[in-house]
Amino acid sequence: MTPLAAEAITDAGTGQLILAAVLGIAAVVLLIAWAKWHPFLALITGSGVLGLVAGAAPGAAIDSFTTGLGTTVGNVGVLIALGSMIGALLAESGGADGIVNRIVNGVSGAALPWAMAGVAALIGLPLFFEVGVVLLVPIVLLVARRTDVGLLKLGIPALAGLSVLHGLVPPHPGPLVAISSLNADLGLTLMLGLLCAIPTVIIAGPVFGNFIAKRVPLPVPALLATADRPGSGPAGGQDFVDRTDLANPSEPGELVDSSVSGRRNPGFWAAVLTVLLPVILMLARGVAELVLPEGDAVRNALEVIGEPVVALLAGVFVAMWALGYRAGFDRKETSAVIGGALPPIAGILLIVAAGGGFKQVLVDAGVGNVIADAATDANMNALLLGWLVAVGIRVATGSATVATITAAGIVAPLATSLDSPTVALLALAIGAGSLFFSHVNDAGFWMVKEYFGMTVGQTIKTWSVMETIISVVGFACVMLLSLVV
Repeated sequence: MTPLAAEAITDAGTGQLILAAVLGIAAVVLLIAWAKWHPFLALITGSGVLGLVAGAAPGAAIDSFTTGLGTTVGNVGVLIALGSMIGALLAESGGADGIVNRIVNGVSGAALPWAMAGVAALIGLPLFFEVGVVLLVPIVLLVARRTDVGLLKLGIPALAGLSVLHGLVPPHPGPLVAISSLNADLGLTLMLGLLCAIPTVIIAGPVFGNFIAKRVPLPVPALLATADRPGSGPAGGQDFVDRTDLANPSEPGELVDSSVSGRRNPGFWAAVLTVLLPVILMLARGVAELVLPEGDAVRNALEVIGEPVVALLAGVFVAMWALGYRAGFDRKETSAVIGGALPPIAGILLIVAAGGGFKQVLVDAGVGNVIADAATDANMNALLLGWLVAVGIRVATGSATVATITAAGIVAPLATSLDSPTVALLALAIGAGSLFFSHVNDAGFWMVKEYFGMTVGQTIKTWSVMETIISVVGFACVMLLSLVV
């Protein structure tokens, strides 16, 4: 027990701790949603409000916050940075474009929405949601222009594939934070997350896309230039161009990539295996822990190489060769791409770190224990509680990451009394809740609106409803898995 926890439990009653939690969370919500503060500052301020109202000495509150901040950066920050490096190499080498090109060119007609969902899920593994959007949207627009498949029939599956992976599957920040806060088993959470992701992507993607495309007809906006993509570094990347006006047009529906001079496509399978390598290593660790006895030499080896930091570091090393070198990058360019991946994620790292500090103040003040006791007395299911808390914070702040961090901190004490599979499912329930009903206070809402040329009303009918479907179906899947694991 930390000094803050001891002081809060001694000097503050249940009512005061609940008031502290309400005011602390309210401060974060109002500062983000109304005052338009950056979430990093809002979380720091909310932590101070929470600690002081709970009756903690200012020094103890600061110590608790900085402890949580440092622990979160150590556990999660390194993984986010490594994953960002893999994503940058995938994008800048043309590997992501190669994956999209290969798969989309291999299908047509009714199969295109399903292919788009699969592509989005695949390249969404190492990429942040926003990066995945700016990589995929030009492809969606081009395919929609070349075929008679509607824009939303292609766009919704792509967005669903990216969003589901972002909320449910590590190494994305939200799932990693939940796993760290709850001390969940990463390999098990990854396996269960992938099981939930498949039906969720299908229902929220091709199924819903087919339904809503008939009710919200959209013209295809003008194609976006590669220069509009964030993060185009020294490698230059690739862009897809509409060649219908050239002397030798491509076949209808074919995507043609114009490579930067001197660049080579790293190859479809090189890109796919690089993306999947960290996931395979982490899954292997999870399987080994389930089927092999402790002390087994194979299990020991897989536990080491399947450690998230080791798996992602291996992914970076492989990406430097399989994507960077094979695309024609020299050492300086490869280093520039990797280094260029870090500045764009600085804001995410700070938000995650401050959220870890806020979570630690919640825990040390004893708020989590009070809520856990209340949930136990009310006989409320821990998975439902985690989902509901995440939903409330998500709708109020618009931030999936803030929702995940806060909800995980609140229900963390409940996790100590649960078995390992249930803790993993609790992390997924929180992740599903953090995606609920994206609306006007979410940057992703405006990003999708502008890219697809929709009105606010159309964006709510399409994107917001899709996010809600993901949240509800994902949580339903979690509850079904809780019956069998």
